[in-house]
Amino acid sequence: RDGAGGAPSPGPGGRAAVAPADYIAAMPKAELHVHLEGSIAPETLLTLAQANRVALPVNTVEQVRTLYRYRDFDTFKRVLLLGVRCLRRPEDFDLVVRRMGAALAAQNVRYAEVFWTPQFYRNLGHPTDALLAAMNAGREAVRQAHGVMLRWIPDIVRSVPAAGPWVVDWATSDAARAGGVVALGLAGPEAGHPAAPFAALFRLARERGLPANPHAGEGTGAASVRAALDVLRPARIGHGVDAERDPALLRRLAEEGVALEVCPTSNVRLGLFPDYAAHPLRRLVEAGCLVTVNTDDPALFATTLSREYRHAVEDCGLSLDALDAIALNAVRASYLPAEEKAALLSAFQAEQARLKAAPGSAP
Repeated sequence: RDGAGGAPSPGPGGRAAVAPADYIAAMPKAELHVHLEGSIAPETLLTLAQANRVALPVNTVEQVRTLYRYRDFDTFKRVLLLGVRCLRRPEDFDLVVRRMGAALAAQNVRYAEVFWTPQFYRNLGHPTDALLAAMNAGREAVRQAHGVMLRWIPDIVRSVPAAGPWVVDWATSDAARAGGVVALGLAGPEAGHPAAPFAALFRLARERGLPANPHAGEGTGAASVRAALDVLRPARIGHGVDAERDPALLRRLAEEGVALEVCPTSNVRLGLFPDYAAHPLRRLVEAGCLVTVNTDDPALFATTLSREYRHAVEDCGLSLDALDAIALNAVRASYLPAEEKAALLSAFQAEQARLKAAPGSAP
């Protein structure tokens, strides 16, 4: 297989030596950009709505799926908030985590760092620590049942900055850190809500040991990515695909090793790019950026990490070797402690080598 793009090298008789779809299904994976609220499957949404007596505009799984057609980010946001409305009790968070973990395990995802938005649930009448405890009950069940490890990234919503100080105080608390919180996110609409006003909050979080992990460059231009780098000093950037328009910024990202959490289907479904062929994933890889591939909101975009990996190869022009590197990038860019990261990286590399050495695999 070639290094940056293209199909697997042919085997004997000119036939591809390994089916990319089979390899992708079997390879170990890690996900760094998936939202808890965006992982609520239609069946789970209806279950939660019924349990919490939340009126929805639809009543069946098929009708829920008809809502997943987005004209723009605002249309998408309205659908996302249906799931938020249905999360009312601690046990709801437990259920969503368990079902998300099972879905990740089915794709051979071994580790995931999950965004969620605690300010959405501040007025439910349950302490945020209680919601986190329920999420961690689900997390432990997922670990025991599937061997999948989960960590949490609470985020601040750009368009509701008043909640920011509260989010930072909670996310940096001893209880949150002991409960698996590993970074601080910044989500929501970028247009009209720049990163600069959040600089002091992210500096405070960083001083308390919590790295910055903002969304930036999701259809608002390279300047948004540059501002996030300058103002928030992030370890990773959610999306960041608009950086492709600025060669100097690409060089900076590559030199500084700031990982990009790229979500191809999300970008296509929300109209950032007309199709996968136009997506800059391959160009970001070829520019030397530390690229990871992720689902963002898998239930709302009807995708999985395995499907994202297949799009990367079949539609965006990456090779399987490049995909292997992307999977390892996700481990390297994770917030795991050094010892755990090294162990997971070693396990991924060993599994990739085993799959390549199996009968029918490429040499």
